[in-house]
Amino acid sequence: MTGSTGNGFGTFQRGDQVAMVGLGLLGALGVLLLTRPRVEADTRGIRVRNVIGSYELPWEVVRGVRFDRGAPWASLELHDDDLVPMVALQAADRELAVAGVRALRRLHQDRLTALAGG
Repeated sequence: MTGSTGNGFGTFQRGDQVAMVGLGLLGALGVLLLTRPRVEADTRGIRVRNVIGSYELPWEVVRGVRFDRGAPWASLELHDDDLVPMVALQAADRELAVAGVRALRRLHQDRLTALAGG
């Protein structure tokens, strides 16, 4: 789109076109950031990737997995009283998020039992 804007008061130049493409790319990157959150867990520990920041924690430093009523997402409570949010497990996902939290709690409990027994 080049030339007059229709009312004769301005025109789109090459710089305007480049700026619009740049703004579109920034918007697309912003939307892609929202797809980044992820939680992966196994017997060794848990890996949490949020929109900004990632954590890799062994189960030994985790006190519990929390999903408080009214909270937007689940979180990990650590032994040093820190809370690590898990944006991938959101209240909006309802039963899917509850199932994910229950699975994490089982993994956590199994690891604690294995440590106590061994």
